[in-house]
Amino acid sequence: MTPTVDQAAVDAAIEIADLAGEISLKYFRQPLDIAHKADRSPVTIADKQTEALIRDEITRRFPAHGFYGEETGQTATDAAWVWVVDPIDGTTSFSTGKPTFGTLISLAYEGKPVLGLVDLPALGDRWIGVKGQPTLYNGQPVQTNQTVSEIGDASTYTTTTKMFDDAAMQRYQVLADQSKFSVFGADCLGYGLLASGFTEIVVEASLEPYDYMALVPVVEGAGGCISDWDGKPVRLNSGDQIVASANIELHQKVLNALRS
Repeated sequence: MTPTVDQAAVDAAIEIADLAGEISLKYFRQPLDIAHKADRSPVTIADKQTEALIRDEITRRFPAHGFYGEETGQTATDAAWVWVVDPIDGTTSFSTGKPTFGTLISLAYEGKPVLGLVDLPALGDRWIGVKGQPTLYNGQPVQTNQTVSEIGDASTYTTTTKMFDDAAMQRYQVLADQSKFSVFGADCLGYGLLASGFTEIVVEASLEPYDYMALVPVVEGAGGCISDWDGKPVRLNSGDQIVASANIELHQKVLNALRS
């Protein structure tokens, strides 16, 4: 049985997100040198400084916990409790002045995400999900759209089709062709909008655990569903293909479309 998430962990995630936002906003829409990692993904000084702060704070507050960060790697990820962090989700957006970037902070117990925080400091948007509790948007409970059950009535978000290889693109296109319309370039904001009932489907690929772990408690706590493309629960060791839907009935139809 998964233990109850301690309120100290929730409070810490909130406090750390506040500090992280101060760093990222200091560099937002300022001249930046943009480097590229081995996988060609962009990285800036803002990513590095933000994660350094988050890691230092978590290590100081929770020395027995593991840590898995995009920029600083993995430490003690065999621990029961592991923090998984993306300091700036949407570095491309960040570096081009688009305010849809966010900081993702999550806590996993034995590989299962139990706490997720999605913070978009440039927009003032924050979603917090805790297993067994309703998702909060800026302190108020939110709920996914429970009335849309057909793909043809749903909007589908993805960050970019460049994240799909040829096989994944074919599967995605089946879903997109059935959707009411497709929206691109949301980064983590798409999942927050789904949790708040403004969109119904988010489908992405080429993701790492730090891209998706924080999203799970946020989506599920608002009444939505999130899984890999085969319908398996999202865990620390899940693959790179993630899909979220506003409700279980819609999710089953989305999974069927992705299997086509």
